[in-house]
Amino acid sequence: METPRALEKHEISEIIEQFRFCAENAYKAGFDGVELHGAFGYLIDQFLQDGSNQRTDEYGGSVENRARFLLDVVKAVSSVWGADRVGIKLSPSNTFYGMFDSNPQATFTYVLQALNPIGLAYVHLMEPNETDLQNRDVLNPVTPLFRPIYQGTLITNGNYTKETANATLASGGADIVSFGKLFLANPDLPKRFELNAPLNEPSFKTFYGSTEEGYTDYPFLEQVVS
Repeated sequence: METPRALEKHEISEIIEQFRFCAENAYKAGFDGVELHGAFGYLIDQFLQDGSNQRTDEYGGSVENRARFLLDVVKAVSSVWGADRVGIKLSPSNTFYGMFDSNPQATFTYVLQALNPIGLAYVHLMEPNETDLQNRDVLNPVTPLFRPIYQGTLITNGNYTKETANATLASGGADIVSFGKLFLANPDLPKRFELNAPLNEPSFKTFYGSTEEGYTDYPFLEQVVS
């Protein structure tokens, strides 16, 4: 990998325009909406968290400045779709690639309060995984901490089971629970939940592989029982 460097000011505006342009292409292609990836150490997250953002201009320093890129991108993409067709994923407890923030509760509280009046389709909050919890003390759990702050639709994700997901929804802890690994391993996950059927176990060794193994070859329930 190349050694990273801080973006020049003109590059920031060019990248924001690239987000807008890509959103326009998605719109023309007939998609229903877009989700911005503001999590897991990707560019939006790098600007937001002070462990990675070392800038001293209007895109660095204070939380207001560090959140500026995120909000600029949200507004650019929303100009194409309308905010109600745009979501964003955030990971306040992510430790991937050395990501951290000195005060994640304050940082993400500011972001969620700034997103409230925009009227996004949803905010997608990621809970910490086992690696995050082993690396250092992180916010855990995440969603109950920020549920009172964000006024719109809130999606939560992170090692949920059918039972814990239903409990979260029943308590009002989130509006939607999303599944990643379980859905990857179980292409018919809703049906399996409905029938209380056994689940395929995800094969971690094949994650991010380049073949169909562990990606599109997990059996459907009919294949298992036949």
